[in-house]
Amino acid sequence: MKSNTLNPMNTSPMNNNRNTNPVSGRRSFMKRVGLAGAAALPVGAFLTGKARAGSDGFGSRLSRGDEAILQFLAAAELIEADLWTQYAELGGIGKNPPIEVDPTEKLNAYQLALSNLDADGPQYISSNTLDEISHANFLNAYLESRGSSPVNLDEFRTLKGSTAKGSTGIGRLTNLMHLNVDTSWYVRYRSSTNPDFGATFPQAVSISNRTAIPITDADFNNPNNPNHIQVIANTAAFHFGYIEQGGSSLYAAMSQKVTDPEVLEITLGIGGDEIAHFLEWVDFAGNGVQAPVAPVSDEGLTFPNFFNSPDPLDQPSLIFPVPCEFISPNLPRVSIIRPLTDRFGGAVATIVSFFNDGLFFGQSQRFLDALVALAAEADAASRGI
Repeated sequence: MKSNTLNPMNTSPMNNNRNTNPVSGRRSFMKRVGLAGAAALPVGAFLTGKARAGSDGFGSRLSRGDEAILQFLAAAELIEADLWTQYAELGGIGKNPPIEVDPTEKLNAYQLALSNLDADGPQYISSNTLDEISHANFLNAYLESRGSSPVNLDEFRTLKGSTAKGSTGIGRLTNLMHLNVDTSWYVRYRSSTNPDFGATFPQAVSISNRTAIPITDADFNNPNNPNHIQVIANTAAFHFGYIEQGGSSLYAAMSQKVTDPEVLEITLGIGGDEIAHFLEWVDFAGNGVQAPVAPVSDEGLTFPNFFNSPDPLDQPSLIFPVPCEFISPNLPRVSIIRPLTDRFGGAVATIVSFFNDGLFFGQSQRFLDALVALAAEADAASRGI
């Protein structure tokens, strides 16, 4: 399929201040994808099957707002399932399908490097993958049960992934080999300030145009730099946290819009699981910036030992969110998920962030246009009560 491709690495280079102005980044992205109005974009490119006149006993037809929210969340979960499957093929463990890793085999160098951050890391990766697959399957099935069209992204599984041993070699939606990982989440959750009140945060580690998975078998054993595979694993660790903090904010933002109590039950239930994922990866990433793993360097990227930093925002053993501003600066600070607004944590903001992350490196313009259209509809939803 010939495509007009946007190259995130050329149009959105990473630097230490890349995400300190998310509004500017959002506007820049929208101009690049040419968003003149959501109705003009091919939302139907992702929707499969015909909406049913009735339902399967789960209530009446959904409001358009609730339908748009669930369809975008289904698309987001398919994207997450795709990227997590790539991590699981190379770094996961277990025989739960669709992950085909033999637990009797000796761990590869990538799994060992991940295990340096947490001995159970490969199992957590496999479990996280299965969770995301279950989210996507459930949301699509629920949409159909309420007479709405499910979301199918198979047409866009055109990207080539890793060729290292363990990779299935199937077409991918996402690219994990040219990542600009936004690590500002690490600082944000250690800060008493809130992005919804205008706070900005620096990058904890500057990760630009890096792979988070072994690209070929050569990455398992680099004779010129034994730290090579560990730096790949550390990059993955911070990417895990980036992905799951985004899901935590997205579900919280969408929950404020839904009308149907059952749809709210879904967004709260799945959103809670995203938070559980995030807390694990906060701890996981923190282990990559302390002894005995850190400091570790490879080809210009260094993960320092943050216990040697005088800045309390670098505290590596802090797992839970620090209390911050919420609702009003005149109220006491409280520990929460943040951001919670569309501006920073909504559907379009999620796609902008994925684009800047490099997840869609090599994807077609049509894919980006349709994805933004789904996101814009989800953000436009409002509680009909």
